[in-house]
Amino acid sequence: MSPTSISPARASARFRSWVTGDLRYDLPASLVVFLVAVPLSLGIAAASGAPVAAGLIAAVVGGVVAGLFGGSALQVTGPAAGLTVVVAELVIRFGWAATCAITAAAGLVQVAFGLCRTARTALALSPAIVHGMLAGIGITIVLGQLHVLLGGEPGSTPVRNLLDLPAQLASRHDHAALIGLTVIGLLLLWPRLPAPVRRVPGPLVAVTAATLAALIWDDVDLARVEMPGSLLAAVQLPALPGGAWPAVAAAVLTVAVIASVESLLSATAVDRLAAARATTPGAGPARPTNLDREMIGQGLANSVSGLLGGLPVTGVIVRSSTNVHAGARTRGSAVLHGIWVLLFAVLLVVLVERIPMAALAGLLVVVGMQLVKISDIRRVRRHRELAVYVATALGVVLLNLLEGVLIGLVLAVVLILRRVVWAKVHAERGPTRPSGREHWSVHVEGTLSFLAIPRLSAVLGRVPPGSAVDLELATDFLDHAAFDHLDWWVRQHEATGGTVHLDEIGPAALRGDQPRPLRRIHALVPPRWFSPWSSWQARQADGAGGGPTEHPTSPDAVALRPLHAGVREYHRRSAARLLPFLTELGGRHTPRSLFLTCADARIVPNVITSSGPGDLFTVRNIGNLIPADHDAETSVAAAVSYAVEVLQVRVLLVCGHSGCGAMHGLLGGRGGEESPLGRWLRWGMPSLEAWRSGHPVGLAAADQARPEVDQLAMVNVAHQVAVLREFLAGRDVDPAELSVRGLFFDIPTGLLLLLDERRQRFAAPPEQELEISTAGFARP
Repeated sequence: MSPTSISPARASARFRSWVTGDLRYDLPASLVVFLVAVPLSLGIAAASGAPVAAGLIAAVVGGVVAGLFGGSALQVTGPAAGLTVVVAELVIRFGWAATCAITAAAGLVQVAFGLCRTARTALALSPAIVHGMLAGIGITIVLGQLHVLLGGEPGSTPVRNLLDLPAQLASRHDHAALIGLTVIGLLLLWPRLPAPVRRVPGPLVAVTAATLAALIWDDVDLARVEMPGSLLAAVQLPALPGGAWPAVAAAVLTVAVIASVESLLSATAVDRLAAARATTPGAGPARPTNLDREMIGQGLANSVSGLLGGLPVTGVIVRSSTNVHAGARTRGSAVLHGIWVLLFAVLLVVLVERIPMAALAGLLVVVGMQLVKISDIRRVRRHRELAVYVATALGVVLLNLLEGVLIGLVLAVVLILRRVVWAKVHAERGPTRPSGREHWSVHVEGTLSFLAIPRLSAVLGRVPPGSAVDLELATDFLDHAAFDHLDWWVRQHEATGGTVHLDEIGPAALRGDQPRPLRRIHALVPPRWFSPWSSWQARQADGAGGGPTEHPTSPDAVALRPLHAGVREYHRRSAARLLPFLTELGGRHTPRSLFLTCADARIVPNVITSSGPGDLFTVRNIGNLIPADHDAETSVAAAVSYAVEVLQVRVLLVCGHSGCGAMHGLLGGRGGEESPLGRWLRWGMPSLEAWRSGHPVGLAAADQARPEVDQLAMVNVAHQVAVLREFLAGRDVDPAELSVRGLFFDIPTGLLLLLDERRQRFAAPPEQELEISTAGFARP
């Protein structure tokens, strides 16, 4: 709900609640932010070529208007370095009064963005472009303000400032340069001082020290801040630009977009800071930002600032992070900070006029340097977007901000298209077959479209005619042109006497009658540990591809062929992915759960529990049975004892399944046979008797129309859970610290069901129960 829609009575109640509650947190935080905001606002105005008072007007309006109407409780709004270059260009081209009109119009555009609920679309802009833009702005500020600091005048472009800098450095320098360098030194030293000292904002200390030095050198001719008498006298109405309306419209849109993106990115960063602070004792709750409302608040602030003769404003991460770290709880801190700036500018204007311009120049040099962040460069490099960052920054410095951003945007789109549509194609020669025929492996992975045909053709052209080829297609999309080219090459290669064994992993297949997928379906290479050998090795085993197989045909070789193929697949696709987890485990073997289940090959414990190496201590036997006579049959007892006493496992799971062969054997009387299988199945006879006696779990399964073999399998799980608890009661462990649960894997549905011992039935666990039952599966 926006403030304008709150009734006076409710607003009054909220204000009283704030005064008696959060004011004690917001008041000191607002004073800290105020001390940071004043020197930054003056410096940004000076760097923009605008009246210095415009920075203070913008700080007041941003704090009060955006603070009241915005959607972020802790973001602080004011003039930002990110718009310095834009404003400077607008002032040169249109004049200050027209720039104020452009600012006001940009605010209306932002309000329209917010009303149309398009705020989140601004977050789609690549961070590499945003950080590159800010870096370019920072470099531009540094190059210009170095001339001011050294007592000269900045040039018209960053390139001119760079070319003129050696001559400026070689010239004679006066007290202004000393003051500016002192400010830079203090600002660079301040973060390294003890925490109690750093509670006072560094910019305030640096500018105050520079002002005191200027007062001592009162007889020295130093350029100082010029104010028109008072802040109220600096208020002026904007003027319409004199023509060039397309350029004006572009300027309005540029200010609106940049201010919106910077504000929204700052708001999301503030949300993260607030969420992190909320975990500390005594901190207030974290309130997420309403981005659309924040856009409206930013737009209103820009319109009011432009109408009063102020700079454009954005959410500023420096002030906002200071606000969070100072302990602010509500938007009241931002509003109060704006009020303090107003009182300072009206009542203490004499102090503002004593500040030397060289001090503000030194402050801006450090601000510009801070816009080029090493952490940002590392981050974009890690995401392979360094080229976008560099291109954007260079475009801003060498051309202008808008063209630099457009260059970065175009390059980002080109790179993402390349990554999306660029298929990986490579061929490698393998060992020569016993028949003397050359063997080649061709791997195609990714989205295979007409754009990849030149590379695909070049790679396939390296394969000699008549060779045996294993063609692996791990493609998620195969367009018409790529399909035709591949199909033509396969037919041509087979016509020359070669063979092609086609291994199709992805959904986009070259063979088969299914229609080609219209779009990308899922991950490029689905993990084959989910798939039985028979589903993906059939073509190799059958010699698909049009030619006879050349694999050894001895019975032993045929039997081991699936294993060899599976091992090769593991080494090629899975070993590298698994290695980091195995390295992390090192020599530790600390599973959280014992998983006792049937030896049935259809039960894959790590798959049905989404677990991995080191999670489950697995024990398997026919029928997931636990012998009651632990002296006669010691294997299961030994495994359970080792898990509980040595590995300190605290979750023990017994898992049965549908269609169990052991249960079929019990129903068929195999439990009475004098054979190894019959003697083992005798341990399941108590489960059979319990089922025949009307065990509640069996009755519940019958009510669900389950077949008798599954009814018995469910009763067997319940019985084995009871046997396991009896065994644990006789061990040197505290039963209260152990959790014994029953599971049932329903193969036809693929669902893993949990035994509800209170209701004596199996069912899919609710969310809270699911978290309990899987707690032992996750690695600590």
